[in-house]
Amino acid sequence: MRAPITRTLMSVLLMLSCVLSSGVVLAGSFEDGIAAYQRGDYVTALQLWLPLAEQGSSGAQYNLGSMYSNGKGVTQNYNEAVKWYRLAAAQGDTDAALSLGLMYDNGKGAIQDYLEAVRWYLLAAKHGNGEAQFNLGQMFSNGKGVPQDFSQAANWYRFAAEQGKALAQFKLGLAYAQGEGVTRDFKEAAKWYQLAATQGLAGAQATLGGAYATGQGVPQNLVIAHMWLNIAGSQDSAGAVTFRDAVSKSMTAQQITAAQALAQKCLASNYKECDRPPLDCFLSKTRPPSMPNLICPPGTPGALWSKS
Repeated sequence: MRAPITRTLMSVLLMLSCVLSSGVVLAGSFEDGIAAYQRGDYVTALQLWLPLAEQGSSGAQYNLGSMYSNGKGVTQNYNEAVKWYRLAAAQGDTDAALSLGLMYDNGKGAIQDYLEAVRWYLLAAKHGNGEAQFNLGQMFSNGKGVPQDFSQAANWYRFAAEQGKALAQFKLGLAYAQGEGVTRDFKEAAKWYQLAATQGLAGAQATLGGAYATGQGVPQNLVIAHMWLNIAGSQDSAGAVTFRDAVSKSMTAQQITAAQALAQKCLASNYKECDRPPLDCFLSKTRPPSMPNLICPPGTPGALWSKS
């Protein structure tokens, strides 16, 4: 009786080793495809991923969809992109679901269908995809594929905003400022503007500058207003430049100089020091005892005493 059991066990072990080794080969091919793609060898990436995609690898299917969508290593073909995105999305790949939603939303590779776009966005959004959550917010805000519902829009914007999506943070701020789907709250609006502004979003920077100029949701401060409007203007926001120049008319030369220095400091720190302006540099005649290491920017009164 031992021999049959031994032969059976050996057969099982052999089959298992084949399955495991196959998995290693598939994983290796997938990683090799990523390496090829990253070095710009799209043809090799395609050759490595196509067999995997045909065998059901959702990651490879998504990657092929992206290649066809962007024309990398293949002739751009939205229909083919939709085919591969759909196969991956059907397996629960959230990036593929998002991409498929975008294709339906924009009518690329499929007839434009907002209801179908919402379906795929929702699948990705429920699994925490921030971009899909933002897109759902847009669909509810504009009534595309769903009845217009500002409350739902604000909810989805919030989900995406809490994941750090700058545009969602800005949209949520606007919702609070306008009282759309939420109780109007200018302070809460300014909070979300600030988060988006410190990620470099010009629209949020200009809007935050406007809030400081008018004292809406934040203490009125023309120096900080000028700083944010100046930063937004450096990103070719013509409206921000116009607003900045209007604010400048109510400022002293020293305040304008300080605001310009603050803008430089904000950008140089990659937005990490925008909320800590050295106002004492142009308000104090002597070094503040609480700030012994303060260095003031050139052109401010504090530039003299901060050198000592």
